[in-house]
Amino acid sequence: MSEIPFKNPGWAGNVGEYDLTEEQVRGIDFVGVRPLEGGHAAGSATYPYMLEDKHPEAPLFEGPYEVRFQKILTRYPTKRAALLPALNLAQEIRGHISPQTMDRVGELLELSPAYVRGVATFYTMYNKRPVGRHLVQVCTNISCNLCGGQEVLDAFLEHTNTEVGETSADGTFTVIEAECLAGCGFPTCVQINSRYFENVTLEEVPKIVAHLRESGPATESLEGEE
Repeated sequence: MSEIPFKNPGWAGNVGEYDLTEEQVRGIDFVGVRPLEGGHAAGSATYPYMLEDKHPEAPLFEGPYEVRFQKILTRYPTKRAALLPALNLAQEIRGHISPQTMDRVGELLELSPAYVRGVATFYTMYNKRPVGRHLVQVCTNISCNLCGGQEVLDAFLEHTNTEVGETSADGTFTVIEAECLAGCGFPTCVQINSRYFENVTLEEVPKIVAHLRESGPATESLEGEE
């Protein structure tokens, strides 16, 4: 029997031995270029919105983003119902949701500033202030905490030289504590931008931080490159 070339450490909660690469398991080796205009309208509201490159002063919903915004509107019975994906799109572009961004989204959706603020501030998935190129969210809820979540969080803070919620001096990292990342099957779970790192241990933290420091330019950008 030939030797299995790869041992799965538990991606997506699966364990065992098989000959698939991480790229094949995650489905990231055949995704291709992601169209900024949103592709088919049915998927226009489901894009990830935690990119490495962030442009706080970028105009909202122009060019291909205007096309995607209009596609999003077609998926809902009212403009108000499209508020969450519109905020998602705004955060994808600017990296955070400032009061000015909330006001602009409200204008486009014909909603009051107070209503938009009430929604945006309710959800922790929206950054209300600028964050680093890598937003590191460490789960410390029950499953992850029992498996060293607090120690993993402390290690990320140590190796990025930050405090919780603080952005590193070079703008590379912001580390925050997450109440739950819905990854209880593979603790400790860490979300970095839109990607999950599973079964993270204390010993792996410096390797992850070093990898992120050396990763170079963002893999996704406003120009649609991958």
